[in-house]
Amino acid sequence: MKRIATWKMILIATMTLSVLSACSNQGKETTNSTPQTSTNGGDKGSNASNDPFGKYPNTVTVTEVLGYIAPEDPRIPKGITPEQNAYIKSLKDMLNIELKYKWTVPTNQYDQKFSLAIASNDLPDIMELDQTNYEKLKKAGMLADLTEAYNKYASPALKKYMESDGGFALKAFSEDGKLFGLPGFEDPFLSTQLLWIRKDWLDTQHLQPPKTMDELEKVALSFVQNDPDQNGKNDTYGIAAQKNLFYWGFDLRGFFNGFGAYPSVGNNQSAWIKDGSGKLIPGLIQPEVKMALGKLQSWYKEGILDKEFALKDENKAVEDLTAGKVGISYGEWWYPNWPLNLNVDKDPKADWIALQIPGLNGPGKSLVPKLRANKLMAVNKNAANPEAAIKMINFYIEMGNKKYIDQNKAENGYVYNWFYPRIYNPAQIETIYTEVNKALEAKQNEVTLDDENYKNVADVFKATNQYLAGNTSEATKGVNWGQYFSRAAKDGGWGITRQIKQSKAYVYNELYALPTKSQAEKGAQMDKLMSESFTKIIMGGSLDDFDKFVSSWKSLGGEQITNEVNDWYGKLAVK
Repeated sequence: MKRIATWKMILIATMTLSVLSACSNQGKETTNSTPQTSTNGGDKGSNASNDPFGKYPNTVTVTEVLGYIAPEDPRIPKGITPEQNAYIKSLKDMLNIELKYKWTVPTNQYDQKFSLAIASNDLPDIMELDQTNYEKLKKAGMLADLTEAYNKYASPALKKYMESDGGFALKAFSEDGKLFGLPGFEDPFLSTQLLWIRKDWLDTQHLQPPKTMDELEKVALSFVQNDPDQNGKNDTYGIAAQKNLFYWGFDLRGFFNGFGAYPSVGNNQSAWIKDGSGKLIPGLIQPEVKMALGKLQSWYKEGILDKEFALKDENKAVEDLTAGKVGISYGEWWYPNWPLNLNVDKDPKADWIALQIPGLNGPGKSLVPKLRANKLMAVNKNAANPEAAIKMINFYIEMGNKKYIDQNKAENGYVYNWFYPRIYNPAQIETIYTEVNKALEAKQNEVTLDDENYKNVADVFKATNQYLAGNTSEATKGVNWGQYFSRAAKDGGWGITRQIKQSKAYVYNELYALPTKSQAEKGAQMDKLMSESFTKIIMGGSLDDFDKFVSSWKSLGGEQITNEVNDWYGKLAVK
């Protein structure tokens, strides 16, 4: 599971005073955390029982739309399409729910396509929404009330996950006792930026893993100038980057963090950090950002950044990583799972390691959200069977149980990242890490866990054993290494992330409310201003243009947004 995908960071909704009261007793009131039952919504005309896994006697057809990337697991049969995803057939077999796509497009075309669908009121039955679209559709009265459907049909496992925070997220997304969206909240530290670097290239250059920015610059320059792959060609550069400086992956958030700069949580969304007085300030306009831009400008000139970065999207950045053209990338824990596994399979010498991000005087601190909820599952108000969405989530969770382990395999066409709605165990990656290492240390032949997390844990345990034994009879080295090094290795993606969490080497993005009025109105224009201004500076413009950007940002709406954010923080934020 990476996040994996272009999902935008979803921020938890504005809290009412009653939510604050509930949060002060988190963990004590889980029995009261479910919204009150409404008379609206539910199994209209479905004849379904209240069983979370009750099979409809008559086929229920639901529609969705999908933005997708390639399957993460290379064992997926070649040429498979989203419509052929084996999860769809299993859904029909188990629940008699037939999933139809109104349309599917590559992820980079999804936002535009979905905006047109909203404008033309041509929406599917079930939708995964970012926060902006969720609020837009809710305010327009276009979303179904899911209160009764959740209360009646959510499986015990789903309720366990949704109430693992004391019901905080459910209450946050309830309005007047009604639930219009189911948030898929996760461990905030899944967003921790790491530095991924090819150790085999370090070894050819007789260099040590960098801990400071100066050391990173020395390494990156060597990767540009000294033929680190030893192929006799001048065909490598230092650090992966793309045109979106602050995105979901293959961007430069971690680089800025190394300067003590915290401009963004990704997807061009500004981060808000506490100043010395306890007020929130926009990380985007702080002096540390100017310092970081100055360094990027010099790195661009020296070839550490690809000269064509401003023309590349995330797919092109992935191509360069896979092809072995670049040996350093900032990113989260999941990179070994994709795309670094592809490079490992292409080049058997490739040896990627994870590091805490370099800072000015030693390891730096990564930005972490106070709360992380990557998507909201919502249902069209006109959908005939809103409860089908709840049952589909039950189905996805159920497929993780041991009894499905021989069926639910990539080679059988099960593409998890094409199926939704999905709600994960918020502690899924920690569960995998803990259970796999427990089994390894006890020298067990299999994991002893016996619940809906079994498949996720067993898959990683199997891949780990195969990788450590050099066994490629069932999967490539890259596939096994990717599972192991992202989730289970103590020096891998999640292992290093855990160390960062334990050592408190992070800074919180304090804002987790809905976009303020001015953010909603001015956000797109301000994002464009930022992107254009920063890219021009990096490519050789005057560094003083940053000061002009700050002035323009403030006058365009930044000062008003700052006031609105601090008004929320003073009245409603949980400190």
